[in-house]
Amino acid sequence: MKAPSWTRSETCLTRMKNRSVLLLLVLALVLSACRTAAPTASGLPRVLAVESFLADIAQNVAGDRLKVDLLVPLGVDPHEYQPTPQDLVRISDSQVLIVNGLGYEWWLQKTLDSLGGQRRVLTATDGLTPLKDATGTTADPHMWLDPMLVVHYVENIRDGLTKADPAGADVYAANAAGYIHQLNVLDQWIAERVATVAVSNRQLVTDHDSLAYFADRYGFTVVGAIIPSVSTDSAPTAQDLARLVAQIQQTGAPAIFLEVTANPKLAQQIAAETGIRVVGDLYLESLSAPDGPAPSYLLMMRHDVDAIVTACMT
Repeated sequence: MKAPSWTRSETCLTRMKNRSVLLLLVLALVLSACRTAAPTASGLPRVLAVESFLADIAQNVAGDRLKVDLLVPLGVDPHEYQPTPQDLVRISDSQVLIVNGLGYEWWLQKTLDSLGGQRRVLTATDGLTPLKDATGTTADPHMWLDPMLVVHYVENIRDGLTKADPAGADVYAANAAGYIHQLNVLDQWIAERVATVAVSNRQLVTDHDSLAYFADRYGFTVVGAIIPSVSTDSAPTAQDLARLVAQIQQTGAPAIFLEVTANPKLAQQIAAETGIRVVGDLYLESLSAPDGPAPSYLLMMRHDVDAIVTACMT
């Protein structure tokens, strides 16, 4: 029997990615031999955050003392990102690299191993116990979608920046305390907004399994996902899609919630079959441009919650 087209495409995609990773690793070895990471002109460490939400959170802790640069561009899905040769230069130049962890940056580890160097890697999720995917084998990395878990992100970043720059300890402590207060305010606001939605309507269908921590915190039920995985680096089977259609019909879930980076084609097909709405303007894994609706982590969460609550009430 001929393999399904999506299976053949996925195999080809995997081979292409492996070749790209190999090429980048060769470039990484060349760069590491030619470059030596150096602090900024002020003597302070160069700080690089992989994802935009992490860069924003870290910048709030760093304040005016340090500039936190971003690796993965705005609007790009971090699950599937492939670093460029210029990215390797920026990683090589950094003394502090901030990552989410829990396998989210699966594409980064080989590059770090090849580059070597003395950079400090700050893992925002250190010390937190993750949820697992439906198979019970893969950790769900999307912890930042619960603001109370982001409190731990802030504490880890504060401690890591302090170790990298002990002279800035008081600055980082004060900034972290102020930002944690803002996270508590955000958490209270989200709880109040969600309280306006009937419990029976608090049902989420997503592009992939990304909202489990948000659902746990605020009393939602995750009905299912188009891609039944905590990563978008995968594809659903026909059986997966049929199962999701049945779950939507059984529960009466109000909408399919997509990130702005997601391809809406399958969601639209499911919506046509079930009569469900598609809400496609969520920012879950990348901030928006500065003039967009989600230019910071705090505003990203407010934007997403407004979209979710509105859809669940109509």
